[in-house]
Amino acid sequence: MAASTSSLLRRSALTLGAFNSFNLQHSIRQIQSSFQPPIRQSTRRTMSRVSATHDEEASARAAATEANTGAPTIFDKIISKEIPSTIIYEDEKVLAFRDVNPQAPVHVLVIPKLRDGLTELGKAEPRHEDILGHLLHASKIVAEKEGIVDGFRVVINSGASACQSVYHLHLHVLGGRQMKWPPG
Repeated sequence: MAASTSSLLRRSALTLGAFNSFNLQHSIRQIQSSFQPPIRQSTRRTMSRVSATHDEEASARAAATEANTGAPTIFDKIISKEIPSTIIYEDEKVLAFRDVNPQAPVHVLVIPKLRDGLTELGKAEPRHEDILGHLLHASKIVAEKEGIVDGFRVVINSGASACQSVYHLHLHVLGGRQMKWPPG
């Protein structure tokens, strides 16, 4: 803050009856805060993202406690058609469908139809090599179908620290906008 503004603030604070040093400093802070611009929309969005991030982290921790129970996941229910989804691609090994909470104009999940113990990438075994390759190739097919093959991102969250919330390995195919780096 410029020296002239600071001296104006001091004179204003004295005028308000702030005669001792503590009251003077307190009054200056109050006057300075009155000059702060109001919270802009972008700041509100950032604050809501912090809250959303906290919720996402809490969901991931909760999901991790049930990760190895063998209970059907929401993805198992989508595969069996108990839960409807917008399918983008399907073959004998994988299913690709639109994410219900998209983080980009194109946000498709690609999952193996048979979980086979592959709950997260960090637990992949040599026997999973074929399906892992197939999932990546299916991601490329999805990008072609969605018209984003010239620029897309494939994301795999592995474990609670990466905010994995469904313990059935899945790939996120994201595109349709400029991706930023670093991603998060």
